[in-house]
Amino acid sequence: MKILIVDDDPLVAMALKTILEAQPEMTVAALGKSGSEAITLYKAHQPDVLLMDIRMEGMSGLEASAKILEMYPDARILLLTTFSDDEYIIQALRIGAKGYLLKQAFLGIAPAITAVYNGQTVFGEGVMEKLPALLQARTDHTPQSFGLNEKELAIIRLVADGQNNKEIAAALYLGEGTVRNYISTILEKLELRDRTQLACFYYRNLKS
Repeated sequence: MKILIVDDDPLVAMALKTILEAQPEMTVAALGKSGSEAITLYKAHQPDVLLMDIRMEGMSGLEASAKILEMYPDARILLLTTFSDDEYIIQALRIGAKGYLLKQAFLGIAPAITAVYNGQTVFGEGVMEKLPALLQARTDHTPQSFGLNEKELAIIRLVADGQNNKEIAAALYLGEGTVRNYISTILEKLELRDRTQLACFYYRNLKS
């Protein structure tokens, strides 16, 4: 697994490199120190996971993530910060980052990278509990205003509850393939990238 690390503190970057290269399955391809450098290095190395600081001089990690995801929609980006800032969490979710961790949780970084590499979305301790409140509905939108029918709304609710396709299929008496098709249609209809953004959409717009 090839990792790219970007952090404007060279001591932190080296510490992260040491931690990750102690894992036999991980290799650090390069170290960067700015958002603009992250974009250049991502193009050059095409890493499996990009581990990047949020707060950096010039272009932030969030800005760099957005630009990278425009070019590489499947990029797996795990963001690091020393602050559990609510607005950062929301922005990270909106742009499609696959995780948000506090730097202080050093022991959890390698497992988080593995989880992101395997297609999961990861949030640090204390962040997950905040999500429902942060993403609580702030508008009077209805499912109909987004062109959603009752079956699609039921599927969205179950996705937001963290259920996988097999569990959703069992709950709604559908085939797994049918559920996959529904989710693809819903994502296209709402112009969302993945299940994480769909769950965020539900909490922000539809949960009563």
